[in-house]
Amino acid sequence: HQMTDKSNIKYYLEKFNLSDPWDIVDLFEKKISSYLGSKYAVSVDCCTHGIFLCLKYFKTKDVINIPENTYISLPNVINMAGYKFQFQDIDWDGDYQLYPLPIIDSACKFTKNMYKKDTYTCLSFHHRKQLPIGRGGMILTDDLQAYEWLKMARYDGRHLDRKYDDDNFEMPGYHMYLTPEQACIGLDRLEKLDDKGNSIGSSKTYKSLLKYNKLFNQE
Repeated sequence: HQMTDKSNIKYYLEKFNLSDPWDIVDLFEKKISSYLGSKYAVSVDCCTHGIFLCLKYFKTKDVINIPENTYISLPNVINMAGYKFQFQDIDWDGDYQLYPLPIIDSACKFTKNMYKKDTYTCLSFHHRKQLPIGRGGMILTDDLQAYEWLKMARYDGRHLDRKYDDDNFEMPGYHMYLTPEQACIGLDRLEKLDDKGNSIGSSKTYKSLLKYNKLFNQE
């Protein structure tokens, strides 16, 4: 029997004695951070936007080094965030770093206690990934300041402790949040997860993007 979105939300509110559907999103974040080994997790609507928000948080002039064999959304989002990048011949399996920043694209890796200390690790919950909820992602971090900024940035720059009419906006934000409906699916799938520790993508499973440099005005 397929639960509807409303009955799903009602089930989790009652099961964990929660008062607000957004508490389900918080619960999903806590369960993911606990499972993967980070202090904090910030849910977003997709891994690509998680990477975008991390790039906006760092605000550096660094040129980002990325594998030439990866998914096209990565150069797209680096470009969108206002950075320059260089494609490199990098052999990777499951995850890789957006060097020199401590941002990890872990769209293809999801396994218990995998979080690497002092990184900003971005996850994907796309329907083909290990924890499929349709669309969604998460940023793992141990950095409280980043956690607080990312929570607001992904939700239109809103403060999370007050109603919209009472809010006094202090930063520009982005409409990149995960919904309670998706968090319910995530909680259900996490409970049933068969974690084999396998990555589902590598430099061998993605074609080279080197010839697309001109799309992004890269040298």
